[in-house]
Amino acid sequence: MSQEEGTRGAERWARFRFGVVAPLYASPPAPGELRKELARLSGKTWVHPVHGEPFAPSARTIETWYYQGRRQADPVAALRRKRRSDSGRQPSVTGGVAAAVRAQYQKHPGWSVQLHHDNLAVLVEEDPTLGTCPSYPSLRRFMSSAGMVKRRRPRRPTPGQVQAEERLESREVRSYEAEFVNGLWHLDFHACSRPVLTPQGTWEIPKALGILDDRSRWCPHLQWYLGETTSDLVHGFRQAVLKGDLPRELMSDNGSAMVSAEFTQGLLRLGVHHTTTLPYSPYQNGKQETFWGQVEGRLLAMLEGQKDLTLRTLNEATQAWVELGYNRKEHSETGQPPLERYLQGPSVARRCPPTEALDLTFLGEWSRSQRQSDGTVSIEGRRFEVPSRFRHLRRVAVRYARWDLRCVLLVDQHTGVVLSPLYPVDPVKNASGRRRPLIPTEPAAEPTEPTGDEIAPYLRRLMSDYAATGLPPAYLPKIDREDNP
Repeated sequence: MSQEEGTRGAERWARFRFGVVAPLYASPPAPGELRKELARLSGKTWVHPVHGEPFAPSARTIETWYYQGRRQADPVAALRRKRRSDSGRQPSVTGGVAAAVRAQYQKHPGWSVQLHHDNLAVLVEEDPTLGTCPSYPSLRRFMSSAGMVKRRRPRRPTPGQVQAEERLESREVRSYEAEFVNGLWHLDFHACSRPVLTPQGTWEIPKALGILDDRSRWCPHLQWYLGETTSDLVHGFRQAVLKGDLPRELMSDNGSAMVSAEFTQGLLRLGVHHTTTLPYSPYQNGKQETFWGQVEGRLLAMLEGQKDLTLRTLNEATQAWVELGYNRKEHSETGQPPLERYLQGPSVARRCPPTEALDLTFLGEWSRSQRQSDGTVSIEGRRFEVPSRFRHLRRVAVRYARWDLRCVLLVDQHTGVVLSPLYPVDPVKNASGRRRPLIPTEPAAEPTEPTGDEIAPYLRRLMSDYAATGLPPAYLPKIDREDNP
């Protein structure tokens, strides 16, 4: 039990004892009647102040309480449980035993205190030089004061998990709040606690995409999907910025959808700085985790009576709860409804571009080699035709979303300007034999026939320089083959 829990328990005991003997103080019994009143009080059933179960204190105990509080200026304080004389002192675990406990905890942080005590007893028995084995309460107080609490450790920890655990042990955790509305948004996926029935007659676990403004706790969008793909993420985030404005910064975890090329490059084109939480450190996105608790505890709790829950019903209920419930109800931490705090500002938001521009924003950009034989590029296993005016480019930059190849764009890899849309090769249409004429990339120059005695300028310069050295030709002419001088 922690010190705070002990303080609360002592306060509850003081109030309970005062409640039992207060009638005796308000109406003191006549001489010789005290024992009768004490017997009457001990015959009643009371509610235990700590665990809440019924119990009956004895008359002797009530008599002790009575005399403790009588003639006291503050009878409640007099009836409070006395603090242990060793409370607050360093536990009496020192020397070799303390070192053995620390070494044991370092190797096995997932053990309970009881398991540590059992193994420590064996170590002390095998090595008496360590000292005396402390009692279980003493060991528990010592480990608690030293911060040696039980920690869950995976069986095969990855380097990232080890680093996150070390960071959590060596760095303090503090809550934070953005200074401006739309200064920071949080984004995360959450697996539902119950399945939904699909049109195919199967049960599937839906995933909720939730977005929160850090300062106001306003939720611009919350929607359930049957997956956790980049397509789902972009679909939900686009609705969020269309409802509100563009945030300055977005925080998410390191999920595959959040770090995909389409999403991260789209955020850069919108001027939104993307920050990811450190691996295995969900507490950095704590506001989002708290929000999921409300989704499960309030929204889904009200859908318990819906047996054949479908995705459409779940989303319709979710929109009603978010817009008319969560966003308009006073937040326990800010003291204001999230929507009211969001509108109150101050805000650093920017206007969201129109829908047509957003359609071309969340596209990944990749470099592809153009096949010179037919002027095509390979995209996700399919061939796309490059306009003939760009046939001179060996490598081209293309933008597209991997889940939707209906929109593939050829862009300038230096400026990012869209040059032309690309369309897939139609082999049936090409079989007709009709071909467009090639569009020249530059104006063609008329070729000229070289004269008979023309030598290239560079070679002419070399021959002139060699003759100026005064050296004879570095070869021997063969008379029967060479021209006579």
